[in-house]
Amino acid sequence: GFYGCGKQKDDKLVKIRLNEVVRSIFYAPMYAAINNGYFKDEGIEIELSTGQGADKTMQQVLSGNADIGFCGPEQVIYLYNQGRDDYAVLFAQLTKRDGSFLVGRTKEENFQWENLKGKTVIGGRPGGVPEMSFEYVLRNHGLTPGKDVNVITNLAFTATATAFKSGTGDYVTLFEPTASMLQKDASGYIVASIGKASGEIPYTCFFSTKSYMEKNPDIIKKFTRAIYRGQLWVEKSKSEDVAKAVISFFPGSDIDVLTMVVDRYKAQDTWNKTPELKEESLSRLMDVIQSYKADLIPKRPPFTDIVNNKFAEDAVKNIK
Repeated sequence: GFYGCGKQKDDKLVKIRLNEVVRSIFYAPMYAAINNGYFKDEGIEIELSTGQGADKTMQQVLSGNADIGFCGPEQVIYLYNQGRDDYAVLFAQLTKRDGSFLVGRTKEENFQWENLKGKTVIGGRPGGVPEMSFEYVLRNHGLTPGKDVNVITNLAFTATATAFKSGTGDYVTLFEPTASMLQKDASGYIVASIGKASGEIPYTCFFSTKSYMEKNPDIIKKFTRAIYRGQLWVEKSKSEDVAKAVISFFPGSDIDVLTMVVDRYKAQDTWNKTPELKEESLSRLMDVIQSYKADLIPKRPPFTDIVNNKFAEDAVKNIK
């Protein structure tokens, strides 16, 4: 029969080196695409490495140590503005909003952002998109960071939850699974989603150098198809099934916590339904960054220079 037509034997798989910014359940559709065999179906074997920072992921791609990078598109914008010939081009989007949550000391059913006036919040790293998104939300609610709200930004990413638990601050901004874990042991309560409040932005995307894309359009096409299948599968699957499909990427994790996190991400519409990037959401990301510090983006790159939606459109058209 025709079953397996177009599928290659494992020894024929093309190895693609993918560098992700961090390891996070936030990226579930990508891990599902790997573990469900969608890349293999496309004749691709993924060799995954973790950059531990968006700038580091970009460096891996530019130095040729990775074929494809996965991080926030701000890196692609910054690089374009540096005037490099072989700049980076975005071709697929995975998450469409910030993934962090505001955690307080008590349950607040009717939390209003205006409540933060005069309060102390443990934020993120200065100049990081999570911190910029948080400050964007504050400004949109008439609050000036540093004046109306005291924001602590000098703690290491890994130390913020511990500092909050030991009594620092009235609130803390946290990513998952840390936010849910704090709530699980009753040392904090999620009061708001920063991603919901800041609106849709292309938070994490896949990119390659322009030259790699020109030389390997077929690889990019197949890669994007696998990602799209991962997005479709997560969209229609139960949170527990998603957690089970990706738990191998999180050794030692509790399946209940992972399920809870996937549930929360589904509820706030975290994942892009397709790999396509929208111009308006990339513009909103630039608003977020420029409202934080205008000279980070002295001029906005033309959308069509830094985004190629062709591969995403092809996937959407051909996979149901």
